[in-house]
Amino acid sequence: MNSQANLTPPLPEGRWALFLDIDGTLLEHAAHPDAVSVSEELRILLERIERRLDGALAFITGRSIAAVDHLFAPLKLRIAGLYGLEHRLLPDGKIEAADEPADMAALADEIELELASKAVYVERKGPVLAIHTRAAPQLLARATELVEAALTRLPQGYRVIAGNAGVELMPLEAAKGAAIRRFMQLDPFTGRRPVFLGDDTSDENGFDTVNAAGGISIRVKPQGETAARFAIEDVASALAWLEANFAEPATQTASRNLVA
Repeated sequence: MNSQANLTPPLPEGRWALFLDIDGTLLEHAAHPDAVSVSEELRILLERIERRLDGALAFITGRSIAAVDHLFAPLKLRIAGLYGLEHRLLPDGKIEAADEPADMAALADEIELELASKAVYVERKGPVLAIHTRAAPQLLARATELVEAALTRLPQGYRVIAGNAGVELMPLEAAKGAAIRRFMQLDPFTGRRPVFLGDDTSDENGFDTVNAAGGISIRVKPQGETAARFAIEDVASALAWLEANFAEPATQTASRNLVA
């Protein structure tokens, strides 16, 4: 997709299901994942969108569900955490959690020993290991080497995902597209067209899934090629687009900053 394309009109009237990545999409990135905060305005916006969509709104995120609940408290939404390894199918429902395997724990200990003192944050998320190098971009190559080398020591079924400012090691079944498909089979999502907003490499699988379902895929601040059909400039523009298209009457003009 060429991110320098023409402006596109607002969403047409229809029954939509909305799926949202968090970091880099709803919130600006920070050097440490815990350094971000959620404004009351964003909480209220999400509540308004959920009501308008009759509940057909879900987070699709690499964060754990516990971390998201802490960040957005007291708001709780439907959510797929850890790229779909965790689920909460109802806002007040039971969490299907994922534990940290022993081999992943041992690997995380080793990587922390080498990198944690060098402004690199090693985030342990159960079966997912994320290495954040936003505060030390010169160490991204080394972090990538470490996780790629670990593939030969771990059981089969893991993959490495390189991101904008870090790298992650995760099971093959951790895929945002699979999480979106699961929600789309359930009320109140079933029978609707999906919309997915994301900003990073790990969101590409979700874009593919939404495209195949005839939905709307949007990448925030795209860098290079993407499967997303549309692009939007930055987090502020993404929030404005969501406000105009999902929290206000669909007849209002809302197409600024969204490009195909």
